[in-house]
Amino acid sequence: MIPAPFTYQRASSLDEALELAAQGGDGAKFLAGGHSLLPLMKLRLAVPETLVDIGRLGDLRYIRDDGSHIAVGALSTHADLAASGLLRSDLPLLAHAAGQVGDPQVRHRGTIGGSLAHADPAADLPAVILALGATLVVTGPSGSREIGAGEFFTGLFETALQPGELLTEIRIPRPQPGGWSFQKFTKRAIDWAIVGAVVQGGSVALVNMGSTPLRASAVERAVASGAGPRDAAAHAADGSSPPADLNASSGYREHLARVLVARALAEARTRA
Repeated sequence: MIPAPFTYQRASSLDEALELAAQGGDGAKFLAGGHSLLPLMKLRLAVPETLVDIGRLGDLRYIRDDGSHIAVGALSTHADLAASGLLRSDLPLLAHAAGQVGDPQVRHRGTIGGSLAHADPAADLPAVILALGATLVVTGPSGSREIGAGEFFTGLFETALQPGELLTEIRIPRPQPGGWSFQKFTKRAIDWAIVGAVVQGGSVALVNMGSTPLRASAVERAVASGAGPRDAAAHAADGSSPPADLNASSGYREHLARVLVARALAEARTRA
């Protein structure tokens, strides 16, 4: 449980963080809240040669109304999201889901940018961002670019981020009329979801049903054609590839997906 040796660098600005990462090359990793990266380092599943600490870059910690969308700085903590009056009124799904992440210690240290960049399919916020149709802004040596949430997650713990790039902002369009719901099944409240379901209007996303967060396209089509929650949710596992582990078999996860999607669709109807 002891990490391999590494060099620690603390950045005081975004430009300095990018410069330090460039100097570290492929062996450099950005450190924000640390709740995803540090456990992997202790298990030596991640062995960065250089850690670039960006935790004090206050310019990346904000939640603001930008007119057509709400902009969230990547260093905003889960607690920031849960407590935001703007999110509670305009994006209640995100505020609610952030308040369900881990425990208070995790919520006050963990960041939305770190969760998304870590790309764990069992995490809550990647599926929420997918259902909300967000755009992710990344900044690197060549400048900034935008990546749609559907293209950002490319595999297990893999994203479209290029070496030296840093996720800096999440832009979330104002949702179309319709209800929302976030459901997840865990052994304990602080655990990763065995399965989760997210509904925002006509969008449905799944937690821990594949190597990336997934859109439940078959469910979305059924809802669009007028199917009720139970009938639409029967398609929740279509096209998924849920893992089997000590917590649940693949078949059990498929069953949970159908149950949780049905609950989420029913609850969303009450909020429409």
